[in-house]
Amino acid sequence: MPNEEMHPPTRTTADLLQAVVGDVQDIIRSEIRLAKAELKEESSKAVKAGAMFAGGGLMALFGLALLMTACVAALAMAMPVWAAAAIMCVLCFAIGGTLYVMGRSRAKDVHAAPKTISTVKEDIQWAKNQMR
Repeated sequence: MPNEEMHPPTRTTADLLQAVVGDVQDIIRSEIRLAKAELKEESSKAVKAGAMFAGGGLMALFGLALLMTACVAALAMAMPVWAAAAIMCVLCFAIGGTLYVMGRSRAKDVHAAPKTISTVKEDIQWAKNQMR
């Protein structure tokens, strides 16, 4: 009996492998839950920020429309109204096109995937390596 107390029962390779697989599954499930929580939190923040941007953008649009009208009225003092409106129209299209191109190039730098996805991939790769 004293011999049994000094040497704990040995586990078979199959038992150890099954334990590793179970642990890896638990880790992956935990990482997926974490990713879902991150996405939920970040999407909530994005919705709130988007609403503020939309309100601010709408008011800026109204202000810009009034500014364009004032510019057309000012130019109309020196030329026909149609010419003043055409000049302002071309100016607005040029500015709008420039802003669109700048925004499109900056949008390429946005990474929407949560950081947890990379750790899940690492966990899966680690598990594959352990199975070999």
